[in-house]
Amino acid sequence: MTSRSCPCGLPEPYAKCCGRFHRGEAAAPTAEALMRSRYCAFVKEDEAYLRRTWHPRTRPARLDFDPGMRWTGLEILDTSQGSAFHSVGTVTFRASYWGGSLHERSRFERVDGAWVYVDGDFLE
Repeated sequence: MTSRSCPCGLPEPYAKCCGRFHRGEAAAPTAEALMRSRYCAFVKEDEAYLRRTWHPRTRPARLDFDPGMRWTGLEILDTSQGSAFHSVGTVTFRASYWGGSLHERSRFERVDGAWVYVDGDFLE
């Protein structure tokens, strides 16, 4: 990732990549795009976007960000379904941070036509 690329790992600048989703100018068209934008929202500590893109039945009442957490990269390992033609999908990823990484298989669904994060399983 360069200083000009989006924190999600794609080469576009943040404003043209995940920033447009965060600002509400567009909706993530796939489960993977939503996963990338949610990772970026964790990097930016954008609680409003994270809550907006969390399934209503699993959304926490509030989010607490760790002030010492420094995310350093996202690697998409696998996707299943989650395209414009699906109503559910999964994305397996590894999100790295200073001192370690988080490996998860996340589940996504469409609610009122928009992709939302449902939940995930931590993997080793």
